Amino acid sequence: MENTVPTDSQLIAEIKDGSADALEDLMSRYESRVYSLAYRMLGNKEDAEDVLQDTFLNVVRSIDGFRSQSSFSTWLYRVAANAALTKLRKKSKREKSEGEFLDEVYSVREAAHSESSLVDWSDGPAERLLNDEARQVMDEAVAELPEKYRVVFVLRDVEGLPAAEVADVLDLSIPAVKSRLHRARLYLRNRLSDYFTGETV
Repeated sequence: MENTVPTDSQLIAEIKDGSADALEDLMSRYESRVYSLAYRMLGNKEDAEDVLQDTFLNVVRSIDGFRSQSSFSTWLYRVAANAALTKLRKKSKREKSEGEFLDEVYSVREAAHSESSLVDWSDGPAERLLNDEARQVMDEAVAELPEKYRVVFVLRDVEGLPAAEVADVLDLSIPAVKSRLHRARLYLRNRLSDYFTGETV
């Protein structure tokens, strides 16, 4: 008889019954995704590991309240995103103010009408990260985004969640997700344009 891989729902039911093995299986299934989200939000391994630990501690504490109204992965991303944002707000590193960020976004929008040199990677920015140096440039630029734009960009363009799921994770409307994502992409497009243009010269 073939062994079947348990579904998330089956593992959750076992966890609610006190199964440590089911919890370990569920953590193994999702830990790389949670770590990736945390690392992209926070920019260093130690903070990402803290968020990973905090996320699964919160899952254990809250699992009895999970009612499958959304998928487990969506609920987990919500827990992880909140843990990452909490960690981010405790860090002393200054991010761009909303005003500074929007000023740059609007200047990019105006420049885009008259310049063809801006790299257009809005359909898949992560696809251009072909080497470690480019990844570092991207990580530094993402770290400059105000948190509400950063989390949308990471969930949508790095983790690849559909806009509707990002909206569910962050409790936003889909138009709000698309608006924030558009602004984040415009900013990053400008921030990284010189680097990518220089690569092709």
